[in-house]
Amino acid sequence: MALLYKDIRDSKLPVATACMTLDVSRTGYKHWEKREPSTVVKQQIDLEQEIRGITREFLSYGYRRVTAELKRRGIKANHKKVLKTMKECGLTRKKRVFRVCTTNSNHGLRTYPNLIKSLKALWPNMVWASDITYIGLAKGNAYLAVILDLFSRKCIGWQLSENIDAQLCLDALDMAITNRKGIQLTGLIHHSDQGVQYASNEYTAKLEAQGIQISMSRKGNPYDNAFAESFMKTLKYEEVYMNEYADFNDAFNNIENFIEAVYNKKRIHSSIGYITPEECEKQWILNKVCA
Repeated sequence: MALLYKDIRDSKLPVATACMTLDVSRTGYKHWEKREPSTVVKQQIDLEQEIRGITREFLSYGYRRVTAELKRRGIKANHKKVLKTMKECGLTRKKRVFRVCTTNSNHGLRTYPNLIKSLKALWPNMVWASDITYIGLAKGNAYLAVILDLFSRKCIGWQLSENIDAQLCLDALDMAITNRKGIQLTGLIHHSDQGVQYASNEYTAKLEAQGIQISMSRKGNPYDNAFAESFMKTLKYEEVYMNEYADFNDAFNNIENFIEAVYNKKRIHSSIGYITPEECEKQWILNKVCA
């Protein structure tokens, strides 16, 4: 019956004539018409149907390509609305995870022993952990270097670059030092893998100039830097794999928002009592002042 009602609604004939032609009660049609979803709801339902059809036809399409295809079909919808709809419908494309090597430990530079094995960070600036990961773009690659404070899990330094070199890591380190300006860093432990970027003379010299102790994971052992690895996994699954970065600037802006606005300020962590990194550090300062 619903199909007949839709035929009447879509017909160019007067309702009375269409009902008579199809032998349908006008009262029944009027009741059905009142139960029809609002224009806004109907538009959303129609959009979902179009998106489902596109993703069935093009299995590898992410939200940007779906948005472009909708435009080709004369349907207006911005990429944010399309992404939200796809997430709600469980249609976001699950990307394959490509293992891109970002650690080159085959160098003749000095390496350092692991100083944080079985060590628990009891206050801010006791241990920093750093790492590098690969970020895929529509064309080309980018690399992200981060520095975390292991007490609060806060990302205090980061940098995104198209080059995987010592400068990438130095920029992240500079941000971390700037963010901790005015706080004594002597005695702090900086932990990383044995990659050439972290073992470089420029990087180790900067750490030593700040009075920071240098610690490194055992070669080829990611478990020695588990906290940084965990952060990278969170970043990938909650931000990177949910988006398709059109270019470097798109990736930079989205990652900046995730780290600064979401991860540090909104995302709660079970390891610090289900609070955010910023809340963790504020509570520590408050407790120290009141002690």
